[in-house]
Amino acid sequence: MQPQPAAPAPAATPARARKPDWLRVKLPIGPDYAAVRQLVDEHKLHTICQSGNCPNMGECWGAGTATFMILGNVCTRSCSFCAVATGRPSELDLDEPRRVAEAIALMKVKHAVITSVNRDELKDRGAGVWRDTVVLTKQLSPGTTIETLIPDVKANWEALETMISGGQEVISHNMETVGSLYRLVRPQAKYDRSLEQIRRTKLAGQRTKSGIMLGLGEKADEVHQAMDDLVANGLDILTLGQ
Repeated sequence: MQPQPAAPAPAATPARARKPDWLRVKLPIGPDYAAVRQLVDEHKLHTICQSGNCPNMGECWGAGTATFMILGNVCTRSCSFCAVATGRPSELDLDEPRRVAEAIALMKVKHAVITSVNRDELKDRGAGVWRDTVVLTKQLSPGTTIETLIPDVKANWEALETMISGGQEVISHNMETVGSLYRLVRPQAKYDRSLEQIRRTKLAGQRTKSGIMLGLGEKADEVHQAMDDLVANGLDILTLGQ
């Protein structure tokens, strides 16, 4: 009887590669982080940091800053890149502007950033709450500059006028991606409509800002075209993210 050949030794499991430092997320610890967390909880506020599952929350809150999100935490849009809940939002919280303004005053930040969900079901797209939030923040923190990252108003230009009337220093509306990817990335938005919103904001004498994400499958020439389109429509500040 011939002896059976020995079974081959199992392949060695490759050592797990160490993640690069830039990919590591800081643990949410420290007194400043705890203070921001307490402020958000006590004022019953929403932040895009939490609702959007932002990996940089620990770093930002640890530095004593946060981006407040108004008009609730349920969005009427379903953008494929965004982690904010989609559905039927609750009724407007008309006391929210006061609480946001008080929180920003307590944080004593030099520059405050406010954003919101989309509220397509509202006739004014939530513009009244936007205006009140900025006005009250200016009253309580006159030395703080304000940047508002506003949603697509769906060509409701009267709502846009109200949103940008509070006296904020920068008005941002993110294009997010190039035109060819809009159906995939922003299915309820339109590339040309967002450009028009930026154009009208600039015509109103405002400082404009927008952002584009890279790495979604766009081509370099499409990014260059988007940049050209934004400049042609009066954009002042552009950020590129990943």
